[in-house]
Amino acid sequence: MNLMTHKSASKPSLSIIIPCYNEEEGIPHLISQLNPALEKLQQQYALELIFVDDGSIDHTYQLLHEYYGNNPYAKILKHEKNKNLGAALRTGFTAASGDFVAALDSDCTYDPSLFISLLQLMDEKTDITTVSPYHPQGKISNVPRYRIFLSKGASFLYRILLDWHLYTYTAMVRVYKREVIKNVSFEQDNFLGVTELLVKAMLQGYKVKELPAELQVRKFGV
Repeated sequence: MNLMTHKSASKPSLSIIIPCYNEEEGIPHLISQLNPALEKLQQQYALELIFVDDGSIDHTYQLLHEYYGNNPYAKILKHEKNKNLGAALRTGFTAASGDFVAALDSDCTYDPSLFISLLQLMDEKTDITTVSPYHPQGKISNVPRYRIFLSKGASFLYRILLDWHLYTYTAMVRVYKREVIKNVSFEQDNFLGVTELLVKAMLQGYKVKELPAELQVRKFGV
């Protein structure tokens, strides 16, 4: 059922995109973290939840239907074969109808409740809000060093090359105003698509705010 069926004139609408790939082991944990955040978000927003199963070969798709198949504001989309993160995000963005469009990692390395703070950061002069573990007030907990090195190093290079005062360019957990998703395209199918989208949006003049946040280690799966 389409979000706009439920959209209230008094509530802005929010679409949350969650790409999933072979997350059978972690789906129950995702649900336990996600549902409390959704209950709070529903108080202020008309919700649309979009899962994109990116060609999983385990029981991810079946579990998503088990938990959300009868949910009136949830959509469960599926790629017949794995296309990678950037492609899954594009599929979700294309299906989204919200005034705001958000993206969430399915492994809950960021707490879904952060969306409440990300949305509070939005104002007339802000088009994108993003979590930022590399902000001086951010935090990293038990994440493998190689992942921190690659991600933090890439963010540092972008900061130097582009002369922008952002600390984190690689985090997927963000909220976008709808016009950003409508007007900014990205081509990378892999994780680089996350950074490409942010950089292209900023080059087009869209404004970004960072939320210092904690990046946690994945608890289930790979």
